[in-house]
This record gives sequence, structure tokens and C-alpha cells, in this order.
Amino acid sequence: MLSRLVLTDFRNHADLTLAPGPGFVVLTGENGAGKTNILEAVSLLAPGRGLRRAALGEMARQGGAGGFGVAATLFPSRLREGLGEGATYVLASAPEENAPLPRPLPQAEGELEAEQDAPAVGEVDVATGTLASAPERRIVRIQGATTTANALAEWLTILWLTPAMDRLFVAPAGERRGFLDRLTLALAPSHAHHAARYDAAMRARNRLLADEGRPDGDWLSALEAQMAEHGAAVDAARRETVTLLGTRLAHQDDGPFPRAGLTLEGWAGDTTRLQTDLAQGRARDAAAGRTLSGPHRVDLIVTHLDKDRAASLASTGEQKALLLGIVLAHADLVAERTGQPPVLLLDEVAAHLDPARRAALFSRLAGRGQVWMTGTEDALFDAIGTQATRIAVGR
Repeated sequence: MLSRLVLTDFRNHADLTLAPGPGFVVLTGENGAGKTNILEAVSLLAPGRGLRRAALGEMARQGGAGGFGVAATLFPSRLREGLGEGATYVLASAPEENAPLPRPLPQAEGELEAEQDAPAVGEVDVATGTLASAPERRIVRIQGATTTANALAEWLTILWLTPAMDRLFVAPAGERRGFLDRLTLALAPSHAHHAARYDAAMRARNRLLADEGRPDGDWLSALEAQMAEHGAAVDAARRETVTLLGTRLAHQDDGPFPRAGLTLEGWAGDTTRLQTDLAQGRARDAAAGRTLSGPHRVDLIVTHLDKDRAASLASTGEQKALLLGIVLAHADLVAERTGQPPVLLLDEVAAHLDPARRAALFSRLAGRGQVWMTGTEDALFDAIGTQATRIAVGR
């Protein structure tokens, strides 16, 4: 969980320091106060582009120096594949001239410095942001060491639901693949690495096939070998996630959140199969201007098990409940297999649930990790009682 969060020049927040506790973290305030911006900042502590999938340059506060910083302390920390130990570091971009600096952010623009005090046992500091001089280049540090964004998955699992995801089951297949990849990453931190390497090799292959003249066969073969290696790993990890999660959903008791059935539709195979498909499909792919075989052509198919019909045909309310049921079951699966529940970010979810489902959601989540929720009205969260960190945003 996050025990401390510091935002500097992020969206509408010039300087913001929060000390969230375990369990529920409730952010309330008027529309436009910056509640979702806080959730977006937390989502950047995971690999990827965050819950809005916005460009980095859009995240820097208008009127600020041009860069931004998001820093957090994790406690207790979790290291799944070993990144070592070191000093505690944070990241910030330059504030407005003469504006007070929140400690322990450094004074120099974008500078990453070790804190003077030794971190508490079990604490790990992570930070991400950009510099004004390079607004589209993301910087990530963990315990003072510069690293890639994919390494964040070794320390923290973050999942989210936003109003934009309400129609996930009727959206293009790419949206569902992205959702599945986030679920997979929580169980297999190396998934981000394989997905990134696969995409990079595929883009290079597409460019080579698009060049005029005869492409270099050896270069194509090398790129296809990379795609085959990493693509097979991506496909295997996704399928394991679907199997594990689908089994859990199928055997859960009836409740306020309907059971979802999960299957993958489209390409399937191992390294040899993918490499063969790519080699044999060069002419076809060149004509199409894109690669037509591989795990990027897979779709996540979701069904309403109790009604035996596609989730895309369910009502809007049923689709929301199905999606929430998937996320809740996955959170339980992550906690069971890793020993630590994920951090959940639920943007305006309570407002879209009837009172019975809202109470069931709070009951289901109580004592199961840190859950950040937003809403415009305090009354939406009355059922939680005193077991929450309540933060009024913009007041």
C-alpha cells in the first residue's frame, strides 16, 4: 500500500502531500476538484500510461515549470524478483518561482536526491515524472536507482475502474486486450517486458515490409524470431490469467455481482507456430500494411454466466456489475498468489451502484488492501463508517 503520496505540478495540483492509511481512502469534492487526477497519479506508479492513457506532456500543470513529479512511499513493500536495497529517493520538477517546496522534494529541477533520514524498515520509495527540458520522456526511480517503468510491477500492483471503462465489453478488441494485460501483469511482472519487446519488434517488421524494394530477409527473420519469443510468452501469460480467473469466477457463490465467463478468441500458439506464421505471412502483411498473426490479434470474450449470453448484450447496469465482479475476483486472486492485495482505484464507482450493491462492495473490500474511491458526496460512503482515510479535495 501507499503510506505517502506527493504530487508536484501534476495536473491541477501544484503541491500536494497525502498520508493515506490502510483500507479505504475516500476522496470527495466537487467536479473538477482534481479527485481523478490523484487516482491518475497513483496509476502512474505502475507500468503503462496510467488510467487516462494520456500523453506525458498533458500531465504537467498548466502554468507550471513544464515537468511534473509523482513520489510515493510503499509500506509494507513487496519485491517479487529482486531489485536490491538502497537509499530513499523522490522525484519532482521545478515549482513556480518562490513557491514553497513540499519536503522531501529536491530544490533543483527534476533532481532525484537521497533523503537524509534512513527509511523505515520495510519502506520503499518510488518516483516517476518528467523534466521541463524533456516533457515526453518519463523518468522512473526505485530506491534511488534509475530504471524502466516496467520495473514498477515488481513492487506494486495497481488496478483501476473508471467511468470510461463502463462500455468495455462493446469497445474495440484492443481495449479488452489492454484490460487483460493489466490483469496479467499483476500475476506475472515480466509480462510488461515481453509485451513491450513484442510490440517494438512488430513495429520494426512492419516498417521493413513497407519499404520499397526487397526487404532484407535476414533482418526480417531476426525480427520475427524476437516476435515469436516474446509473443509466445505474452500469449501464455494471458491464457494462464484467463484460466485462473475464469475458474475462480465460475466457482464463486451467487451474489450482487454476476459471474463472468472468460475466454480468448483469435490467434493461439507457441514460439514455433508464431515464427512460422510470420515467415509465411510476409507478402500478406506487406499488402495489408500490418501484421495479421500473433497475440495482438486476440480478443477477450466475456459472457454473463448466469444468463448464458454475451456481456456485450447485457444491460448497462449488468455490464458495470460484471466488470466490477471481474476486478474483485482478480484482486482476491492476486492476494492469494502474491501474499499482498493490489491497490484498487475506483473512480466514481459508488455513485453508479444501487444502495444494495454499494453496501455489498464495501463489505467485500473491507480488510482486503488499500482501496481509493472518489465521489462528489460524502453520503455515498456512509456505510464505510470510520474505517477510512477521508480526504476533501479542493477545499
